[in-house]
Amino acid sequence: MHRIVAGTPEDMAATVFGTIVVLAVIAAGSGGKGLGPWALVELVVGTTLVFWLGHVYAHALGESVKLGRRLDWREIGFVTRRQAAIPLAAVAPVMALGLGGLGVVSERGAVWLSLSLAVVTLGVQGLRYARLEHLGRTGTVVAVGVNLVIGLAIVALKATITH
Repeated sequence: MHRIVAGTPEDMAATVFGTIVVLAVIAAGSGGKGLGPWALVELVVGTTLVFWLGHVYAHALGESVKLGRRLDWREIGFVTRRQAAIPLAAVAPVMALGLGGLGVVSERGAVWLSLSLAVVTLGVQGLRYARLEHLGRTGTVVAVGVNLVIGLAIVALKATITH
């Protein structure tokens, strides 16, 4: 579970990117009349997997060009694992949407819970970055703030679309 929320230093970028993708898909899919929780789960999982495969492909191509040769299966596996944080970023929000689908929480509550979990994940990534880079108080506030602004901007778009 720790890797799902916090990621590792090596996959921080993929965690942030995956979380932004998840936020955007949930915001777009739940706007207006919106999709139900299970349809949102399908949309989030499908979109996240497509973006993950695209990232794996793009990074494998880049590594191949950088090395001047085709990658072997072990190297492709390494790229695949390094980018696994993209689909892992969808786990907690998808679980929240599932709670709405099961009737444990309202559908609207599930959407807002999933969005909240994603925004918290972005905040955690900003904090992790600040700690790994040994930033002071101001640098930490900026790092966390930038991540939160990105997440909250997507949430604001969702709120604007819905109302």
